[in-house]
Amino acid sequence: MAQATVSFRMDKDLKEGMEQVCKGMGMSMTTAFTIFATRVNRDNRIPFEVAADPFYSESNMNRLRKAIADVKSGRAKLTEHELIEVEDG
Repeated sequence: MAQATVSFRMDKDLKEGMEQVCKGMGMSMTTAFTIFATRVNRDNRIPFEVAADPFYSESNMNRLRKAIADVKSGRAKLTEHELIEVEDG
């Protein structure tokens, strides 16, 4: 089987964490990515659910931008409220 090199960038801490997890499973990152690529190729899909955090949805970001603009312009009516204590169970 002919070999090919794949190169990409990722966050340093993410890489180091993945290396440790892979090492704990007795494999390299190359092996882990090869397993991932094999599953994608075989199943014709990403082998886990990929979902966006709704916090970053366009409608929520627009709402937050408007709220920030209201605070900066003085239009927002900010009120104090009591702190709610939560007991650790």
